[in-house]
Amino acid sequence: MQNTHTTASSNKQFKVIPIMVALLISGFIGMFSETALNVALNDLMQVLHIAPSTAQWLTTGYLLTLGILVPVSGLLLQWFSTRQLFITALIFSIAGCLIAALAPNFELLLLARVVQAVGTGIMLPLMFNTILVIFPAEKRGAAMGIIGLVIMFAPAVGPTIAGLLIENLSWHWIFWLSLPFLVLALVCGILFMQNVSTITKPKIDLLSIILSTIGFGGIVFGFSSAGEGGGWTSPKVIASLIIGAAALILFGWRQMRMKKPMINLRAFKYPMFTVGVIMVFICMMIILSSMLVLPLFLQGGFGKSAFYAGLIMLPGGIVNGLMSPVMGRLFDKYGPKWLVFPGFLVAAAALWFFSGVTAASAAFLIIVLHSCLMIGISMVMMPAQTNGLNQLPRQFYPDGTAIMNTLQQVAGAIGTAVAVSIMTAGQERYAESHPGGNMVDSLTAGVSHAFMFGMIIALLGFVIGLFMKRVPLKRD
Repeated sequence: MQNTHTTASSNKQFKVIPIMVALLISGFIGMFSETALNVALNDLMQVLHIAPSTAQWLTTGYLLTLGILVPVSGLLLQWFSTRQLFITALIFSIAGCLIAALAPNFELLLLARVVQAVGTGIMLPLMFNTILVIFPAEKRGAAMGIIGLVIMFAPAVGPTIAGLLIENLSWHWIFWLSLPFLVLALVCGILFMQNVSTITKPKIDLLSIILSTIGFGGIVFGFSSAGEGGGWTSPKVIASLIIGAAALILFGWRQMRMKKPMINLRAFKYPMFTVGVIMVFICMMIILSSMLVLPLFLQGGFGKSAFYAGLIMLPGGIVNGLMSPVMGRLFDKYGPKWLVFPGFLVAAAALWFFSGVTAASAAFLIIVLHSCLMIGISMVMMPAQTNGLNQLPRQFYPDGTAIMNTLQQVAGAIGTAVAVSIMTAGQERYAESHPGGNMVDSLTAGVSHAFMFGMIIALLGFVIGLFMKRVPLKRD
Protein backbone atom coordinates (compact mmCIF):
# COMPACT_ATOMS: atom_id res chain seq x y z
CA MET A 1 0.00 0.00 0.00
CA GLN A 2 1.38 3.38 -0.98
CA ASN A 3 1.82 6.02 1.68
CA THR A 4 -0.08 8.66 -0.34
CA HIS A 5 -2.93 8.65 -2.85
CA THR A 6 -4.30 11.52 -4.91
CA THR A 7 -7.97 11.61 -5.92
CA ALA A 8 -8.79 13.05 -9.28
CA SER A 9 -11.83 14.99 -8.13
CA SER A 10 -10.12 17.05 -5.45
CA ASN A 11 -6.53 16.70 -6.64
CA LYS A 12 -5.70 16.40 -2.95
CA GLN A 13 -3.00 14.13 -1.58
CA PHE A 14 -3.89 11.93 1.38
CA LYS A 15 -1.45 10.32 3.83
CA VAL A 16 -3.10 6.94 3.55
CA ILE A 17 -1.11 4.83 6.05
CA PRO A 18 -1.42 7.16 9.11
CA ILE A 19 -5.14 7.70 8.37
CA MET A 20 -5.69 3.93 8.05
CA VAL A 21 -3.75 3.18 11.27
CA ALA A 22 -5.90 5.64 13.26
CA LEU A 23 -9.13 4.21 11.77
CA LEU A 24 -8.10 0.57 12.21
CA ILE A 25 -7.07 0.85 15.88
CA SER A 26 -10.33 2.59 16.84
CA GLY A 27 -12.43 0.18 14.71
CA PHE A 28 -10.71 -2.86 16.25
CA ILE A 29 -11.25 -1.75 19.85
CA GLY A 30 -14.87 -0.76 19.11
CA MET A 31 -15.62 -4.27 17.81
CA PHE A 32 -13.50 -5.97 20.50
CA SER A 33 -15.32 -4.39 23.45
CA GLU A 34 -18.70 -5.15 21.82
CA THR A 35 -18.11 -8.91 21.43
CA ALA A 36 -15.87 -9.41 24.47
CA LEU A 37 -18.68 -8.35 26.82
CA ASN A 38 -21.07 -10.97 25.32
CA VAL A 39 -18.88 -13.75 26.77
CA ALA A 40 -18.89 -11.99 30.16
CA LEU A 41 -22.72 -11.92 30.42
CA ASN A 42 -22.89 -15.14 32.51
CA ASP A 43 -20.27 -13.75 34.90
CA LEU A 44 -22.05 -10.37 35.10
CA MET A 45 -25.36 -12.04 36.00
CA GLN A 46 -23.75 -13.60 39.08
CA VAL A 47 -21.63 -10.60 40.12
CA LEU A 48 -24.33 -7.94 39.62
CA HIS A 49 -27.24 -10.25 40.67
CA ILE A 50 -29.28 -9.66 37.52
CA ALA A 51 -31.54 -11.89 35.40
CA PRO A 52 -30.57 -12.98 31.84
CA SER A 53 -33.25 -10.67 30.33
CA THR A 54 -31.69 -7.71 32.21
CA ALA A 55 -28.12 -8.63 31.25
CA GLN A 56 -29.21 -8.85 27.60
CA TRP A 57 -29.82 -5.09 27.69
CA LEU A 58 -26.04 -4.55 27.67
CA THR A 59 -26.14 -5.87 24.08
CA THR A 60 -29.62 -4.57 23.19
CA GLY A 61 -28.84 -1.05 24.48
CA TYR A 62 -25.68 -0.99 22.37
CA LEU A 63 -27.52 -2.15 19.21
CA LEU A 64 -30.41 0.22 19.88
CA THR A 65 -28.09 3.25 20.14
CA LEU A 66 -26.35 2.24 16.89
CA GLY A 67 -29.71 1.72 15.17
CA ILE A 68 -30.77 5.24 16.15
CA LEU A 69 -27.48 7.04 15.52
CA VAL A 70 -26.09 5.47 12.34
CA PRO A 71 -28.93 6.73 10.06
CA VAL A 72 -28.07 10.28 11.15
CA SER A 73 -24.39 9.68 10.27
CA GLY A 74 -24.92 10.64 6.61
CA LEU A 75 -26.03 14.06 7.83
CA LEU A 76 -23.12 14.34 10.30
CA LEU A 77 -20.61 13.55 7.51
CA GLN A 78 -21.96 16.52 5.54
CA TRP A 79 -22.04 18.91 8.50
CA PHE A 80 -18.72 18.26 10.26
CA SER A 81 -15.15 17.66 9.11
CA THR A 82 -13.51 14.22 9.21
CA ARG A 83 -11.17 15.36 12.01
CA GLN A 84 -14.03 16.73 14.13
CA LEU A 85 -16.07 13.52 13.79
CA PHE A 86 -13.07 11.24 14.39
CA ILE A 87 -12.00 13.06 17.56
CA THR A 88 -15.63 13.23 18.82
CA ALA A 89 -16.12 9.48 18.21
CA LEU A 90 -12.91 8.65 20.12
CA ILE A 91 -13.84 10.92 23.04
CA PHE A 92 -17.20 9.10 23.39
CA SER A 93 -15.50 5.69 23.11
CA ILE A 94 -12.87 6.61 25.74
CA ALA A 95 -15.51 8.07 28.10
CA GLY A 96 -17.70 4.95 27.72
CA CYS A 97 -14.74 2.66 28.30
CA LEU A 98 -13.66 4.54 31.45
CA ILE A 99 -17.21 4.58 32.91
CA ALA A 100 -17.52 0.81 32.25
CA ALA A 101 -14.10 0.07 33.78
CA LEU A 102 -15.14 1.87 36.98
CA ALA A 103 -18.83 0.81 36.98
CA PRO A 104 -19.91 -0.67 40.34
CA ASN A 105 -23.45 -1.61 39.19
CA PHE A 106 -25.60 -2.56 36.19
CA GLU A 107 -27.09 0.92 35.66
CA LEU A 108 -23.69 2.60 35.22
CA LEU A 109 -22.46 -0.24 33.00
CA LEU A 110 -25.53 0.18 30.75
CA LEU A 111 -24.89 3.95 30.56
CA ALA A 112 -21.28 3.20 29.61
CA ARG A 113 -22.45 0.87 26.79
CA VAL A 114 -24.71 3.60 25.38
CA VAL A 115 -21.87 6.16 25.47
CA GLN A 116 -19.56 3.61 23.77
CA ALA A 117 -22.18 2.95 21.10
CA VAL A 118 -22.35 6.69 20.29
CA GLY A 119 -18.61 6.57 19.55
CA THR A 120 -18.94 3.41 17.41
CA GLY A 121 -22.04 4.82 15.66
CA ILE A 122 -20.04 7.84 14.48
CA MET A 123 -16.86 5.85 13.72
CA LEU A 124 -18.22 3.03 11.48
CA PRO A 125 -19.76 5.20 8.71
CA LEU A 126 -16.81 7.62 8.96
CA MET A 127 -14.39 4.72 8.37
CA PHE A 128 -16.14 3.46 5.22
CA ASN A 129 -16.76 6.96 3.83
CA THR A 130 -13.07 7.88 4.31
CA ILE A 131 -11.92 4.75 2.43
CA LEU A 132 -14.27 5.53 -0.47
CA VAL A 133 -12.70 9.00 -0.75
CA ILE A 134 -8.97 8.30 -0.22
CA PHE A 135 -8.72 5.14 -2.37
CA PRO A 136 -9.28 4.99 -6.15
CA ALA A 137 -12.01 2.53 -7.22
CA GLU A 138 -9.56 -0.11 -8.51
CA LYS A 139 -7.84 -0.34 -5.07
CA ARG A 140 -10.92 -0.24 -2.83
CA GLY A 141 -11.33 -4.03 -2.66
CA ALA A 142 -7.90 -4.43 -1.03
CA ALA A 143 -8.54 -1.48 1.32
CA MET A 144 -11.94 -2.86 2.36
CA GLY A 145 -10.24 -6.23 2.85
CA ILE A 146 -7.81 -4.73 5.37
CA ILE A 147 -10.73 -3.09 7.20
CA GLY A 148 -12.45 -6.50 7.12
CA LEU A 149 -9.34 -8.15 8.60
CA VAL A 150 -9.49 -5.82 11.60
CA ILE A 151 -13.28 -5.80 12.02
CA MET A 152 -13.49 -9.61 11.81
CA PHE A 153 -10.33 -10.27 13.86
CA ALA A 154 -11.68 -8.30 16.85
CA PRO A 155 -14.77 -10.52 17.37
CA ALA A 156 -12.49 -13.56 16.92
CA VAL A 157 -10.05 -12.72 19.71
CA GLY A 158 -12.61 -10.86 21.87
CA PRO A 159 -14.23 -13.93 23.50
CA THR A 160 -10.87 -15.67 24.12
CA ILE A 161 -9.18 -12.63 25.73
CA ALA A 162 -12.36 -11.88 27.71
CA GLY A 163 -12.46 -15.49 28.95
CA LEU A 164 -8.85 -15.20 30.15
CA LEU A 165 -9.47 -11.84 31.87
CA ILE A 166 -12.64 -13.09 33.61
CA GLU A 167 -10.93 -16.25 34.91
CA ASN A 168 -7.81 -14.44 36.19
CA LEU A 169 -8.91 -10.87 36.99
CA SER A 170 -12.46 -9.45 36.55
CA TRP A 171 -14.80 -8.25 33.78
CA HIS A 172 -13.67 -4.64 34.43
CA TRP A 173 -10.35 -5.50 32.78
CA ILE A 174 -12.06 -5.93 29.38
CA PHE A 175 -12.40 -2.13 29.44
CA TRP A 176 -9.09 -1.32 31.18
CA LEU A 177 -7.35 -3.28 28.40
CA SER A 178 -9.15 -1.28 25.66
CA LEU A 179 -8.48 2.15 27.16
CA PRO A 180 -4.78 2.70 26.22
CA PHE A 181 -5.45 1.60 22.61
CA LEU A 182 -8.29 4.11 22.27
CA VAL A 183 -6.04 6.87 23.63
CA LEU A 184 -3.35 5.82 21.09
CA ALA A 185 -5.93 6.00 18.26
CA LEU A 186 -6.98 9.48 19.44
CA VAL A 187 -3.35 10.70 19.42
CA CYS A 188 -2.85 9.20 15.90
CA GLY A 189 -6.02 10.94 14.73
CA ILE A 190 -5.04 14.33 16.19
CA LEU A 191 -1.59 14.09 14.55
CA PHE A 192 -2.43 12.56 11.15
CA MET A 193 -6.17 12.60 10.36
CA GLN A 194 -7.02 14.75 7.34
CA ASN A 195 -10.36 16.20 6.28
CA VAL A 196 -11.48 14.07 3.34
CA SER A 197 -15.22 14.80 3.00
CA THR A 198 -16.92 17.84 1.50
CA ILE A 199 -18.96 19.86 4.01
CA THR A 200 -22.22 20.95 2.36
CA LYS A 201 -24.27 21.65 5.55
CA PRO A 202 -27.65 20.50 4.20
CA LYS A 203 -30.78 21.67 6.00
CA ILE A 204 -31.54 19.58 9.10
CA ASP A 205 -35.05 18.15 8.96
CA LEU A 206 -36.10 17.48 12.55
CA LEU A 207 -39.13 15.38 11.54
CA SER A 208 -36.87 13.03 9.51
CA ILE A 209 -34.59 12.55 12.53
CA ILE A 210 -37.60 11.81 14.80
CA LEU A 211 -39.13 9.34 12.30
CA SER A 212 -35.74 7.64 11.77
CA THR A 213 -35.17 7.35 15.53
CA ILE A 214 -38.64 5.89 16.20
CA GLY A 215 -38.46 3.64 13.09
CA PHE A 216 -35.04 2.04 13.46
CA GLY A 217 -35.21 2.18 17.27
CA GLY A 218 -38.63 0.47 17.28
CA ILE A 219 -37.54 -2.32 14.91
CA VAL A 220 -34.29 -3.06 16.80
CA PHE A 221 -36.05 -2.87 20.19
CA GLY A 222 -38.93 -5.10 19.02
CA PHE A 223 -36.73 -7.85 17.60
CA SER A 224 -34.30 -7.69 20.55
CA SER A 225 -37.20 -7.96 23.04
CA ALA A 226 -38.57 -11.02 21.20
CA GLY A 227 -35.14 -12.67 21.42
CA GLU A 228 -34.87 -11.95 25.15
CA GLY A 229 -37.63 -14.40 25.94
CA GLY A 230 -40.76 -12.24 25.78
CA GLY A 231 -41.73 -14.07 22.58
CA TRP A 232 -43.28 -12.76 19.37
CA THR A 233 -46.79 -12.53 20.88
CA SER A 234 -45.71 -10.14 23.65
CA PRO A 235 -47.67 -6.82 23.42
CA LYS A 236 -44.36 -4.93 23.86
CA VAL A 237 -42.82 -6.71 20.84
CA ILE A 238 -45.90 -6.32 18.58
CA ALA A 239 -46.35 -2.61 19.48
CA SER A 240 -42.62 -1.86 18.93
CA LEU A 241 -42.56 -3.55 15.52
CA ILE A 242 -45.80 -1.90 14.31
CA ILE A 243 -44.75 1.59 15.48
CA GLY A 244 -41.22 1.09 14.08
CA ALA A 245 -42.50 -0.13 10.69
CA ALA A 246 -45.06 2.73 10.42
CA ALA A 247 -42.39 5.32 11.28
CA LEU A 248 -39.99 3.81 8.69
CA ILE A 249 -42.66 3.94 5.95
CA LEU A 250 -43.33 7.63 6.77
CA PHE A 251 -39.56 8.28 6.91
CA GLY A 252 -39.04 6.72 3.45
CA TRP A 253 -41.99 8.62 1.98
CA ARG A 254 -40.67 11.91 3.37
CA GLN A 255 -37.11 11.29 2.10
CA MET A 256 -38.36 10.64 -1.44
CA ARG A 257 -40.33 13.91 -1.44
CA MET A 258 -37.51 16.13 -0.14
CA LYS A 259 -35.03 17.90 -2.43
CA LYS A 260 -32.25 17.42 0.16
CA PRO A 261 -33.20 14.34 2.23
CA MET A 262 -31.49 13.24 5.46
CA ILE A 263 -30.64 9.89 3.83
CA ASN A 264 -30.96 9.90 0.06
CA LEU A 265 -32.89 6.69 -0.58
CA ARG A 266 -32.39 7.28 -4.31
CA ALA A 267 -29.16 5.32 -3.76
CA PHE A 268 -31.42 2.26 -4.16
CA LYS A 269 -31.90 3.27 -7.84
CA TYR A 270 -28.47 1.69 -8.39
CA PRO A 271 -29.22 -2.05 -8.68
CA MET A 272 -25.80 -3.39 -7.62
CA PHE A 273 -25.91 -1.20 -4.50
CA THR A 274 -29.33 -2.70 -3.64
CA VAL A 275 -28.05 -6.25 -4.23
CA GLY A 276 -24.94 -5.45 -2.14
CA VAL A 277 -27.08 -4.16 0.75
CA ILE A 278 -29.20 -7.37 0.73
CA MET A 279 -26.03 -9.54 0.68
CA VAL A 280 -24.48 -7.67 3.63
CA PHE A 281 -27.81 -7.89 5.50
CA ILE A 282 -27.90 -11.68 5.05
CA CYS A 283 -24.23 -12.06 6.06
CA MET A 284 -24.75 -10.04 9.27
CA MET A 285 -27.82 -12.15 10.17
CA ILE A 286 -25.77 -15.35 9.75
CA ILE A 287 -22.65 -14.07 11.57
CA LEU A 288 -24.37 -12.55 14.61
CA SER A 289 -26.91 -15.37 15.05
CA SER A 290 -24.18 -18.05 14.85
CA MET A 291 -21.92 -16.04 17.21
CA LEU A 292 -24.72 -16.13 19.78
CA VAL A 293 -25.98 -19.72 19.26
CA LEU A 294 -22.57 -21.44 19.08
CA PRO A 295 -21.18 -20.19 22.45
CA LEU A 296 -24.53 -21.05 24.10
CA PHE A 297 -24.24 -24.60 22.74
CA LEU A 298 -20.55 -24.94 23.68
CA GLN A 299 -21.23 -23.77 27.26
CA GLY A 300 -24.66 -25.43 27.73
CA GLY A 301 -24.28 -28.59 25.60
CA PHE A 302 -20.59 -29.32 26.15
CA GLY A 303 -20.52 -27.86 29.67
CA LYS A 304 -17.39 -25.84 28.86
CA SER A 305 -16.15 -22.48 30.22
CA ALA A 306 -16.37 -19.09 28.44
CA PHE A 307 -12.61 -19.32 27.80
CA TYR A 308 -12.99 -22.75 26.16
CA ALA A 309 -15.88 -21.49 23.98
CA GLY A 310 -13.72 -18.53 22.96
CA LEU A 311 -10.80 -20.83 22.09
CA ILE A 312 -13.02 -23.09 19.92
CA MET A 313 -14.25 -20.04 17.97
CA LEU A 314 -10.81 -18.42 17.69
CA PRO A 315 -9.47 -20.30 14.60
CA GLY A 316 -12.61 -19.53 12.56
CA GLY A 317 -12.47 -15.86 13.46
CA ILE A 318 -8.77 -15.64 12.61
CA VAL A 319 -9.35 -17.42 9.28
CA ASN A 320 -12.19 -14.98 8.50
CA GLY A 321 -9.98 -12.00 9.32
CA LEU A 322 -7.04 -13.30 7.25
CA MET A 323 -9.31 -14.10 4.30
CA SER A 324 -10.72 -10.55 4.10
CA PRO A 325 -7.63 -8.92 2.48
CA VAL A 326 -7.24 -11.97 0.17
CA MET A 327 -10.89 -11.66 -0.92
CA GLY A 328 -10.42 -7.91 -1.38
CA ARG A 329 -7.53 -8.48 -3.81
CA LEU A 330 -9.41 -11.26 -5.65
CA PHE A 331 -12.37 -8.89 -5.95
CA ASP A 332 -10.15 -6.18 -7.48
CA LYS A 333 -8.87 -8.75 -9.99
CA TYR A 334 -11.92 -10.88 -10.87
CA GLY A 335 -15.01 -9.04 -9.60
CA PRO A 336 -17.63 -10.24 -7.08
CA LYS A 337 -19.58 -12.99 -8.85
CA TRP A 338 -17.02 -15.83 -8.61
CA LEU A 339 -16.56 -15.10 -4.91
CA VAL A 340 -20.20 -14.62 -3.85
CA PHE A 341 -21.63 -17.82 -5.45
CA PRO A 342 -19.23 -20.31 -3.85
CA GLY A 343 -19.17 -18.22 -0.66
CA PHE A 344 -22.88 -18.68 0.01
CA LEU A 345 -22.68 -22.39 -0.90
CA VAL A 346 -19.77 -22.95 1.53
CA ALA A 347 -21.67 -21.09 4.29
CA ALA A 348 -24.90 -23.07 3.60
CA ALA A 349 -23.00 -26.40 3.66
CA ALA A 350 -21.26 -25.52 6.95
CA LEU A 351 -24.60 -24.54 8.55
CA TRP A 352 -26.23 -27.77 7.31
CA PHE A 353 -23.45 -29.86 8.93
CA PHE A 354 -23.73 -27.70 12.09
CA SER A 355 -27.43 -28.68 12.35
CA GLY A 356 -26.31 -32.29 12.92
CA VAL A 357 -23.78 -31.53 15.67
CA THR A 358 -24.41 -33.09 19.10
CA ALA A 359 -22.77 -32.91 22.53
CA ALA A 360 -20.76 -36.03 21.52
CA SER A 361 -19.23 -34.27 18.46
CA ALA A 362 -15.48 -33.68 18.48
CA ALA A 363 -14.17 -30.18 19.19
CA PHE A 364 -12.09 -30.45 16.00
CA LEU A 365 -15.28 -30.85 13.92
CA ILE A 366 -16.76 -27.67 15.47
CA ILE A 367 -13.53 -25.76 14.68
CA VAL A 368 -13.50 -26.97 11.04
CA LEU A 369 -17.19 -26.18 10.48
CA HIS A 370 -16.91 -22.75 12.10
CA SER A 371 -13.81 -21.98 9.99
CA CYS A 372 -15.66 -23.05 6.79
CA LEU A 373 -18.62 -20.84 7.75
CA MET A 374 -16.29 -17.86 8.30
CA ILE A 375 -14.50 -18.48 4.96
CA GLY A 376 -17.87 -18.54 3.16
CA ILE A 377 -18.99 -15.28 4.79
CA SER A 378 -15.67 -13.54 4.00
CA MET A 379 -16.11 -14.52 0.32
CA VAL A 380 -19.41 -12.64 0.27
CA MET A 381 -19.21 -9.74 2.72
CA MET A 382 -16.45 -7.41 1.49
CA PRO A 383 -16.91 -8.08 -2.29
CA ALA A 384 -20.68 -7.42 -2.06
CA GLN A 385 -20.17 -4.29 0.04
CA THR A 386 -17.40 -2.84 -2.15
CA ASN A 387 -19.15 -3.66 -5.45
CA GLY A 388 -22.35 -2.01 -4.20
CA LEU A 389 -20.66 1.17 -2.98
CA ASN A 390 -18.54 1.38 -6.16
CA GLN A 391 -21.69 1.91 -8.24
CA LEU A 392 -22.69 5.04 -6.32
CA PRO A 393 -21.66 8.51 -7.52
CA ARG A 394 -19.44 10.39 -5.07
CA GLN A 395 -22.30 12.58 -3.71
CA PHE A 396 -24.09 9.39 -2.56
CA TYR A 397 -21.12 8.04 -0.50
CA PRO A 398 -22.37 9.39 2.89
CA ASP A 399 -25.90 8.06 2.16
CA GLY A 400 -24.61 4.68 0.90
CA THR A 401 -22.40 4.11 3.96
CA ALA A 402 -25.20 5.24 6.32
CA ILE A 403 -27.68 2.81 4.67
CA MET A 404 -25.18 -0.11 4.74
CA ASN A 405 -24.18 0.45 8.38
CA THR A 406 -27.72 1.06 9.63
CA LEU A 407 -29.06 -2.10 8.03
CA GLN A 408 -26.12 -4.10 9.46
CA GLN A 409 -27.28 -3.18 12.99
CA VAL A 410 -30.91 -4.01 12.12
CA ALA A 411 -29.77 -7.32 10.54
CA GLY A 412 -27.83 -8.16 13.71
CA ALA A 413 -30.89 -7.56 15.90
CA ILE A 414 -33.22 -9.51 13.57
CA GLY A 415 -30.81 -12.44 13.04
CA THR A 416 -30.09 -12.81 16.76
CA ALA A 417 -33.75 -12.53 17.80
CA VAL A 418 -35.06 -14.96 15.17
CA ALA A 419 -32.27 -17.50 15.91
CA VAL A 420 -32.94 -17.37 19.67
CA SER A 421 -36.71 -17.70 19.10
CA ILE A 422 -36.25 -20.70 16.77
CA MET A 423 -33.81 -22.28 19.21
CA THR A 424 -36.20 -21.80 22.16
CA ALA A 425 -39.17 -23.15 20.17
CA GLY A 426 -37.07 -26.19 19.12
CA GLN A 427 -36.13 -26.86 22.75
CA GLU A 428 -39.76 -26.64 23.89
CA ARG A 429 -41.00 -28.96 21.10
CA TYR A 430 -38.32 -31.52 21.98
CA ALA A 431 -39.21 -31.34 25.69
CA GLU A 432 -42.93 -31.91 24.89
CA SER A 433 -42.28 -34.91 22.62
CA HIS A 434 -39.60 -36.41 24.92
CA PRO A 435 -40.93 -36.14 28.49
CA GLY A 436 -38.15 -36.89 30.92
CA GLY A 437 -35.47 -36.07 28.31
CA ASN A 438 -32.38 -34.22 29.50
CA MET A 439 -31.57 -30.51 29.03
CA VAL A 440 -28.56 -31.14 26.78
CA ASP A 441 -30.64 -33.08 24.22
CA SER A 442 -33.34 -30.39 24.12
CA LEU A 443 -30.67 -27.66 23.71
CA THR A 444 -29.09 -29.69 20.87
CA ALA A 445 -32.49 -29.92 19.14
CA GLY A 446 -33.02 -26.16 19.51
CA VAL A 447 -29.54 -25.31 18.21
CA SER A 448 -30.10 -27.64 15.22
CA HIS A 449 -33.25 -25.69 14.28
CA ALA A 450 -31.37 -22.36 14.58
CA PHE A 451 -28.59 -23.55 12.25
CA MET A 452 -31.16 -24.81 9.71
CA PHE A 453 -32.63 -21.29 9.70
CA GLY A 454 -29.12 -19.94 8.94
CA MET A 455 -28.75 -22.43 6.05
CA ILE A 456 -32.05 -21.30 4.47
CA ILE A 457 -30.93 -17.65 4.71
CA ALA A 458 -27.58 -18.53 3.06
CA LEU A 459 -29.36 -20.33 0.18
CA LEU A 460 -31.60 -17.26 -0.26
CA GLY A 461 -28.41 -15.18 -0.55
CA PHE A 462 -27.12 -17.55 -3.24
CA VAL A 463 -30.30 -17.02 -5.30
CA ILE A 464 -30.08 -13.22 -4.96
CA GLY A 465 -26.40 -13.47 -5.95
CA LEU A 466 -27.51 -14.64 -9.42
CA PHE A 467 -28.40 -10.99 -10.14
CA MET A 468 -24.94 -9.66 -9.19
CA LYS A 469 -22.75 -8.06 -11.86
CA ARG A 470 -19.38 -6.35 -11.65
CA VAL A 471 -19.69 -2.56 -11.58
CA PRO A 472 -17.53 -0.87 -14.27
CA LEU A 473 -14.81 1.14 -12.53
CA LYS A 474 -15.12 4.88 -12.78
CA ARG A 475 -12.67 7.43 -11.43
CA ASP A 476 -14.09 9.99 -8.99
